[in-house]
Amino acid sequence: VEAVTLFEVVSMGKRAMQSVVDDWVEAYKQDRNVALLDLINFFIQCSGCQGMVTAEMFQSLHKKDVMRKMTETFDEDNEDYPLIRTGPYWKKFKANFCEFIAVLVQQCQCSILYDNYLMDTVISLLTGLADSMVRAFRHTSTLAAMKLLTAVVSVHLNLDVNKHNAQRLYEVEKKRISGKRTNYRLDQLERKRKEYEQKLLEIQNMMNAIFKGTFLNRYRDVIPEIRATCIEEIGSWIKTYPDAFLNDSYLKYIGWMLYDKQAEVRLKCLLGLQGIYSRKELVSRMDLFTSRFKDRIVSMPLDKDHEVAVQAMKLLMLMSQNCEDVLSAEECETLYQFVYTTHRPLAVAAGEFLYKSLLSHEGDEEVQPKGGGKFGASTDQLKRLIRFFLESELHKHVAYLIDSLWDWAGKFLKDWECMTALLLKNAEEDGEALSDAHESALIEIILATVREAAEGHPPVGRGAAKKILSVKEKKIQLEDCTKITEHFIMVLPQLLAKYSTDAQKVANLLQIPQYYDLGVYSTGHLEKHLDALLREVKDVVAKHSDMSVLEASSRTYYILCREEIAIYNQVDRARTQLIDELMGQLNQLLGGFWQKEEGFCMDAGEISRMHSALRRIAAFHNAHDLTKWNLYDKTLKLLVFEMEHGSLPVLMILPALQCTYFSLLWQLAAVSENSPKETLFALRRELRRFSQICMCFLHHKGKDVREKAFMILCDWLLILSHQDSNNNEEAVGLLDYLPNTSLQEKLLLFIQEHVFIEEEEESKDLTEEEERKEESCKLDDLHKKRSLLAAYCKLIVYNVVEMTAAAEIYKYYVKTYNDFGDIIKETLSRTRHNNKIQSAKTLILCLQQLFQTHAESQDSSNGVDFSSASFTNMKELARRFSLTFGWDQVKSRESVAMIHKEGIEFAFQGATGVDGKCLPPNLSFLLIISEFSNKLLKPDKRLVYAYLQRYIAEPLPCKGEEWQPLIWYRNSLLA
Repeated sequence: VEAVTLFEVVSMGKRAMQSVVDDWVEAYKQDRNVALLDLINFFIQCSGCQGMVTAEMFQSLHKKDVMRKMTETFDEDNEDYPLIRTGPYWKKFKANFCEFIAVLVQQCQCSILYDNYLMDTVISLLTGLADSMVRAFRHTSTLAAMKLLTAVVSVHLNLDVNKHNAQRLYEVEKKRISGKRTNYRLDQLERKRKEYEQKLLEIQNMMNAIFKGTFLNRYRDVIPEIRATCIEEIGSWIKTYPDAFLNDSYLKYIGWMLYDKQAEVRLKCLLGLQGIYSRKELVSRMDLFTSRFKDRIVSMPLDKDHEVAVQAMKLLMLMSQNCEDVLSAEECETLYQFVYTTHRPLAVAAGEFLYKSLLSHEGDEEVQPKGGGKFGASTDQLKRLIRFFLESELHKHVAYLIDSLWDWAGKFLKDWECMTALLLKNAEEDGEALSDAHESALIEIILATVREAAEGHPPVGRGAAKKILSVKEKKIQLEDCTKITEHFIMVLPQLLAKYSTDAQKVANLLQIPQYYDLGVYSTGHLEKHLDALLREVKDVVAKHSDMSVLEASSRTYYILCREEIAIYNQVDRARTQLIDELMGQLNQLLGGFWQKEEGFCMDAGEISRMHSALRRIAAFHNAHDLTKWNLYDKTLKLLVFEMEHGSLPVLMILPALQCTYFSLLWQLAAVSENSPKETLFALRRELRRFSQICMCFLHHKGKDVREKAFMILCDWLLILSHQDSNNNEEAVGLLDYLPNTSLQEKLLLFIQEHVFIEEEEESKDLTEEEERKEESCKLDDLHKKRSLLAAYCKLIVYNVVEMTAAAEIYKYYVKTYNDFGDIIKETLSRTRHNNKIQSAKTLILCLQQLFQTHAESQDSSNGVDFSSASFTNMKELARRFSLTFGWDQVKSRESVAMIHKEGIEFAFQGATGVDGKCLPPNLSFLLIISEFSNKLLKPDKRLVYAYLQRYIAEPLPCKGEEWQPLIWYRNSLLA
């Protein structure tokens, strides 16, 4: 297609803009009216208007009349115009449009720019269009006017330079010929200087005309894109030509728009300010602006728009670097805390701010800390980081802190040699040894840095799914893994030896081997270091009974004990030796216990030893198959004894229960395609037996035992009902186990009694310390309750127990919303995903049960009291249920229709007489289901209304108060 008009040439963008403008300038010189008409139509067409300004209109009509004519030809219903269209073509069009204006001014600056006709007409047209009621005209002309002013500012800058050069030459020439009569060269320079001054005056007038005619009216436009354009351009004028624009009369517009409701506008303000504050020579002229708007900028990292928050943080960093003492210590402290935020770009920006303000020592590299040795600088940075982490009392998420700093401080955060040297250093070597809290923090930092380097992605809860690493990132990750392995293989045994008695430190240190490249042990002939590590881990297991330490130790053996790697035999021997010793201790304790069984009495020391031995075994049994040590029979015997006598201490029952559970899981996992039937029958018998024990323990006197038995039972039922037993269908048939009605009832009752029971609070006078402890206990208790409820809800979601059981849970949705609302809502969502109709029936069943309870508690002669608390709660519950269906009415169509159908049938249940003239006892239930009427599609409303008509006689039987629910429900369907 051959481009004819200027609009077509620019929008197609096939020709270089320079040649397009040159052609137009040539045409202007031939006949300025025709060329100018083409330019006017260019701006009109760029606004999406189909009308054309003809030569007659241009010459005979006033500017306002031309505008009116164009507005009349504009299709106002169509809100689409080139600048807001999406896609690469229109994005390129916008770039071409802006480039055209810039090149036009650039090409005209030596000639027709000053003819008092071209610019007057263009500025007059754009100012007129920018005042239009039509959004497309306003937006397009404002963008054009702002780009025009930006181009004119550049011309002004060039003229200014030329004028100064001419002035300097004039003065040099004047000195050279002082005393002589004037010469031709001097006159020529004088004329040149005056010509520049005249042009500058004209350019100044153009700038004022555009600024006052367009900017001042449009920077507050109702359309955010127009406001954003104005602010973006004023920022660029201030940067380009600070002598003219960097003063408070222009800066105030950026300051005011920092409060704009639209994030896009606030963002342009911040980006504009970044350009100014990044230049030290400009900052000194910003004092008044800084003092007036600093508080607003400091509050903006809390902006609800993520990008605005990030740019605000970057601006504050520039301000703190280039303005002395602009931010107080308190403000800096507040900003540093953003390193713990979940939004990664903001956290990284805060990390850069923290690093450059507090940790970096760019300015004092030559000043080495005393006695720092080869790690001087890194040691200093590390100590500052530890101090910062310990002082930020609100947050203890070291992984988040490290992730925020990773992009800026990667070099010193990967200096594991320095970190471990600091830990292993003795106080004698250096007067400044780390305190216990500092050592704990440093070990957490080491673990977090090792994890970040080895995994190559942010910690859980920050950022989206795991990112795919580039080839370069993958290479860095592999190098880091090798570096971690080679360093910690040597150092970790020493660290474990030093801190072997400190549970928290050891638990953290033992997590490091999971990031090893285990091949290094054999390729580097470092087996002696492996022996040292295994010795230390064994020593740790002997010293501790803390579960976190034992699980970390068990996991370390699990990681090192992979059959495919060369060190397997060495680790397996050590593991077998350790388990032999642990089982030997347990057998000895059990032997002593069964001998005393008759006159059963154990002192506290024996109970503690038994407890520790069982915990150690349980921790290892979790990750390692200990079937060959025949643990199952030993722990089962303890559980059976407890069932019969009920006299064992809780400290023994809990790990014994856990061990028995793990033993059975390992046996279940071992079922293969060719397992003999006898084995399967024996296993089935044991599975049933264990389930019975757990059921029995649901009524145990110990709260912890009851909860543990419930959790194990729920997990157990889930595993048994969803096993594949390595494609052995016979095994699946034999071992499959769905709970019977009695067990389902017991589980539900347990939840009602232990989760939803409200504990009465006693008012006590407590000290602050006691209050804190009590608060902590309440939180722990709530956490346990949430775990119990989640375990039971999983059974509902995975169809292990009947879905109708959920009705009992849903009753508590509103009442316990703050504590359990998220779990109940997720259960509702998952069950709906599994089976829409059954899920809807469960909701209506829940409401029916509540209604019946309510009706029974009311005085039957007075009917149902609509204002009573229980009825209001029911309506609120129905409203919340209705909200869970979301906005997609088509998706929830069948479910909502089912709720109405079942609800109507329930409401007219027990109505006497076919004509329905007697008041049905459940009629007020229609008020409850009216909460779901707004979720019906219009055709479905008609269908439900027709279904309702079957139950009622026309005209309505009675107009009394008691029939009001029916009228309200009918109206909700007809609305």
